Amino acid sequence: MSDQRQLSSIGSALPFAAALLTVPILALSAYLGGWWLILPVVFSWILFPILDAFAGLNTQNADTNTDEEQLFWYRLITIIWFPIQLLAIYAAIHFVTTTTNYTQVERIGLMAVVGVLSGSVGIVFAHELMHQRPKLERHLGDALMALALYGHFRSEHLQVHHRYVATPKDSVTARYNEGFHRFFPRVLVGSLKSAWQAEAKMLGRKNLSAFHLTNPFWKYAALQTGFLILAGIIGGTAGIGFFILQAFVAIWQLELVNYVEHYGLTRKHLGQGKYEHCKPHHSWNSAHRMTNYFLINLQRHSDHHYKPDRRYPLLQTYGEDEAPQLPRGYPMMTTMALLPPLWKRVMNPRVRAWRKQFYPEITDWKAYNKATNPIPK
Repeated sequence: MSDQRQLSSIGSALPFAAALLTVPILALSAYLGGWWLILPVVFSWILFPILDAFAGLNTQNADTNTDEEQLFWYRLITIIWFPIQLLAIYAAIHFVTTTTNYTQVERIGLMAVVGVLSGSVGIVFAHELMHQRPKLERHLGDALMALALYGHFRSEHLQVHHRYVATPKDSVTARYNEGFHRFFPRVLVGSLKSAWQAEAKMLGRKNLSAFHLTNPFWKYAALQTGFLILAGIIGGTAGIGFFILQAFVAIWQLELVNYVEHYGLTRKHLGQGKYEHCKPHHSWNSAHRMTNYFLINLQRHSDHHYKPDRRYPLLQTYGEDEAPQLPRGYPMMTTMALLPPLWKRVMNPRVRAWRKQFYPEITDWKAYNKATNPIPK
C-alpha cells in the first residue's frame, strides 16, 4: 500500500519528466549556434552516464498491482509529448530555412540534434504508448513514429518482435558476433518486410486483401505523407530534406538501442519450429538509476518482454540470477556498439557466460545454432 501512495504523487513521477528538458536545451543550443549545437547530445548521451556513476543502481520495484488511476502523472508525461515534439520539429525547420545567421553545416547540425530528441525521447515515449489499451495513447504512439517516418515499427514491434524475440524469426534481435553496422541495414529491410507480412497475414485470416483499408500501413502512409507535406509547406524542398534527416537520426538511435537490448541472446528451440516462452533472461537488463529516469524505465527491458502490458513505472528489475546485466546504461552501451571490436570484447564474454548460466546443457553452440537457426553464425 505504501508503494501505491508513493506512485500516485506528482513528486514520484517528476524524475521521469527529465526527458522534457531536452526541449529548452534544444532551444538554447539553436539560439547559440556553433559548437553549442551539441548540447542536446551532451545532455542525453553524456550527462546521464555521469549521473549514473554518482546515483548508482535502482533495484527497488513498485507494486505491480498499483491501480491505473494512480499512474495519472506518469501517463501525462508521455501523452503531452507529441504536440511538444511536433512544434519542436517544425519550428526548427522554419528556423533553419529562414535564418541568415547559420552556415549550412549548422543547419544540418541543428536538424540532426532534433533527430536526437525524436529518437531518444519521441520513439521511447511512442514505444510506451503503443503498448497501452486506450485508443488515444495508441494514436499518439503512431503519430510519434510517423514523425520519424517509421510508422511500421508498431506492427513489427507488437506482432513480430514481441512474439519472436530472441529467435531467428525476429530480425530485430542482434545475432551473436554481428556488428551494428551489419545489423543496421539488415534490420531496416527486415523489419519493414516482417511488419507488412504480419499485417497481410492477419487480414488474410479474415479473407481480406493485404491492401484492405483496415491495414494500418494506410494510416502510417497518410501520417508520414502529411508530415512531409507540412515540412514542404514550411521550408520547401529543403524543409522536406531536413525532416528526413531528423527522422533518419531518430531511426538510427532506435536501432542502436534494439541492437543492445537482445544482443546474442536466444530462446531455446523446442522442436517443430517452436521456442520456449520469453523470460526475463532473454533481454539485457540495466538498473542504472538516472538513465532509467530519462528513458522511462526502458532499460528494465527484461520485465518489459516478460510482461509487455506493464506500464513503465511498474516495470520490475532483476538480479544477475534472473536476467543478464549490462555493465553500463544505454547511452554508453550504444556508443560502444558503434565500435564493433570494443563491443565484442566487452559483450561476447558476457554472452558466453549467459549461455553457461541459463543453458548449461548446450555444450556446442555452433552446432546448436546451425541445427536450429537458418541464419549463419
